Amino acid sequence: MALSEATQLFGRFKDAMGKGDLSTADTLLGQLKLKLIQLPALPPSFGQTPTAQQELLLGREVLESAVLLSLKKQDEGAIERSFAQLRTYYNDTCTLLPPSSSEVSIQGLNLLRLLVQNRIAEFHTELELIPPEAQQDPAIMQPVQLEQWLMEGAYNKVLAASKQSASEVHNMLMAQLATTVRDEAASCSEKAYERLLVADAQKLLLFDNDAAVRAYAKEHGWTITMDDYIIFQSAATDGTAASKAIPSLELINNALVYAKELERIV
Repeated sequence: MALSEATQLFGRFKDAMGKGDLSTADTLLGQLKLKLIQLPALPPSFGQTPTAQQELLLGREVLESAVLLSLKKQDEGAIERSFAQLRTYYNDTCTLLPPSSSEVSIQGLNLLRLLVQNRIAEFHTELELIPPEAQQDPAIMQPVQLEQWLMEGAYNKVLAASKQSASEVHNMLMAQLATTVRDEAASCSEKAYERLLVADAQKLLLFDNDAAVRAYAKEHGWTITMDDYIIFQSAATDGTAASKAIPSLELINNALVYAKELERIV
């Protein structure tokens, strides 16, 4: 009875997800989880019932869908809970169920999520838990490649890759990563340059057009001159403040005094 009701609820949940009605899907997911509690074959009890495999398959698919819903809603707490529960299915039911066609893609999305949040240590921990053969899948290889580019500072490659997305959720995560990387590149530019041509900034930050660069500059409080130069005021201000804060002449004089004293000692 509980299995039949849960299956029907899951059908309604998938319909809501297909229509993009996340609010209704979230409500149905709450009801669905209450129904799943009534299924004896699900973790942690793993009861031996005639419908045990059906119950486990339903439970796994529900949690996979819950992860996708949480990613779409950008609900970090729900993502963590759903993926932690789902990991139990992937690790403890592998001898009871056929492999899930969504497992590798879900793991890839989880790696990408950790990368977006700059949780590099957890990224590598999760990667170690993925079997070597699964690590050859494009869904896993892409986050690994992105992480390597981030460590190398190859932000242009990350931004270029962000324009190639396989799904709605993947596109959303890649857009978040692109924003993070672009902000990091902009921060480096502020420290490296006092001013930069708008056209050069467009190439550096991989914007599609001039208007996007100007909007980004306005958001960051940069000044654009009449001859199309971006003035990084924060960098200039920081540099001036630093030069005032460090008593350069005094340090040079002290160094010379120390050198003379060392000569006397020798």
